[in-house]
Amino acid sequence: MTDEHAKPDGGLTAEEQAVLDEIEEENVDFLRLQFTDILGVVKNVSVPAHQAEKAFTEGIYFDGSSIEGFVRIQESDMRLVPDPDTFAVLPWRSGEDGSAAARIICDIVNTDGEPFVGGPRQVLKSVLEEAEEMGYSVSIGPEPEFFLFKTDDDGNATTIPHDNGGYFDLAPKDLASDVRKEIIFTLEEMGFEIEASHHEVAEGQHEINFKYDDALTTADNIATFRAVVRAVASQHDLHATFMPKPIADINGSGMHSHISLFDEDGNAFADDSDEFNLSETAYQFMGGILNHAPAFTAVTNPTVNSYKRLVPGYEAPIYVAWSDTNRSALVRVPDAAGVSARFEVRSPDPSCNPYLGMASLIAAGLDGIKTEADPGDPVREDIYEFDDEKREEYGIETLPPNLGAAVEELETDEVLQEALGPHTSEKFAEAKSQEFSEYLTQVSEWEEDRYLETF
Repeated sequence: MTDEHAKPDGGLTAEEQAVLDEIEEENVDFLRLQFTDILGVVKNVSVPAHQAEKAFTEGIYFDGSSIEGFVRIQESDMRLVPDPDTFAVLPWRSGEDGSAAARIICDIVNTDGEPFVGGPRQVLKSVLEEAEEMGYSVSIGPEPEFFLFKTDDDGNATTIPHDNGGYFDLAPKDLASDVRKEIIFTLEEMGFEIEASHHEVAEGQHEINFKYDDALTTADNIATFRAVVRAVASQHDLHATFMPKPIADINGSGMHSHISLFDEDGNAFADDSDEFNLSETAYQFMGGILNHAPAFTAVTNPTVNSYKRLVPGYEAPIYVAWSDTNRSALVRVPDAAGVSARFEVRSPDPSCNPYLGMASLIAAGLDGIKTEADPGDPVREDIYEFDDEKREEYGIETLPPNLGAAVEELETDEVLQEALGPHTSEKFAEAKSQEFSEYLTQVSEWEEDRYLETF
C-alpha cells in the first residue's frame, strides 16, 4: 500500500542514499530507529535493514499512545522519519557472520505529515528556528558526569563504586581508566570528537567531554553518549548511572553546559575589549538565563533526586548569579576569548531530556536578548559562605529547593511555556507533579533509622 505522505517522487536524497550504501558496505542487518520520550528516555524500534529505504521514503508507523507524554490512544498513529545525518554503526554489536547493527535518530510526524509538536527533538528545532530568525546559530559543549558501580551476582546494580579514585587520579586507584578508554574508542567510532576524560571528585565518578557542536547535534550526542556508556559498562559487568546523586554525602553528577552564539560575523559572544571578553549580546543572553533559571530548573534538573545534588557544599550551584572566579554561582565565565568566548551554565544534570534541556536554556537566553536583560555584576566571593542577609544585599536568589517548587516556577513562566509548547509543557508538568507527589508519600530508610525507635 502506498503512503499518501511519502515523498512526491518516491526518491531519496543524496544523504539518504549514502546511508543505504553504508548499510550494505558495513553488512548491517538491523537498524534501530531511535527517539526519546518526554522524560528523555531513549526508545527505539528495530527494523530489518532492508526496510531502511521505506523508512526514508514513507516513515515507520508506531503507537504514540504507548510513549510517555505523547498522545492519547484515540490519536495514536505516528511515524518515525529518520535523520540521515545521525546514522551510525553500533561498534559493540556484531554477529558471528560479521553482520552489524546501526542506529539512526528519528523525528516524529503525525499521520498528516506535519511534525509532532510534542516530540522533544521538534521542540528544540522550533527554538533553534527562532534563534535563526534572530540571526544566530547556537553552539553547546556539555560535560556529562556519571558513576560506575559494581553489579551483584545476579547482574543487578549496586551503589558500590568500581574504584576509590579521586579527582584526576591515575591507576591503580582509577580502576576504570580502561573502561573509559573503551568508551572513548567506541564514541570515536561513532563520530564523536573527544576532548578530555578524567576521574571526577567522588569514588566511582567520571567525566568525558566531547567537542561542542550545534545545539541539535549536541542533544543527539548526549542521548548517544548515555547509551554508549551504559553499553560498554555492561560489557565489563558494571552499571553506569547518570542519576544526579546516587550516594549521600558525596558530590553528585552534573552536566555543565558551555554556550555560545554565532552570527554572520563569527562568535556573537566575543568582545576582546571587555574585561571578560564578552559582548553585550552575551551579557543579555546571560541575563535571560538568570531571569528564567528557577523555571528551567524543572527541565534541566527533572527528578526528585536532582535536588539532592543542588545543595551547598558539593560544588553544585544553587545561587542565581554569575562569576568568573568561583563555582558557587549558576553561571561561570571561563578565561576564553575570540571564537572560544562563552559561558558555562553549571546547574543542569545528566538525567535531563537533552532536547528539552537545551531548548529551555536557549529560549531563556534568547528572551534575554529580546528584553536586553541585565545580569548584574559578577560575584567573586564564595556565595556558599554568605548568610541570608548578605545574599539579600547582593540580590542573589536561590534555585527551587525541590522538584515540586521547580514545576510551579515552570508553569508560571510564559517564555518557557511558549518555547516548550502547550502539549509538552502540560504533559511534562503532569508527569513531574505526579512524580513529586509519589515521592512525598514514601517513607525512607533515613526516617526509619531516625524515628522508628525514638517515638
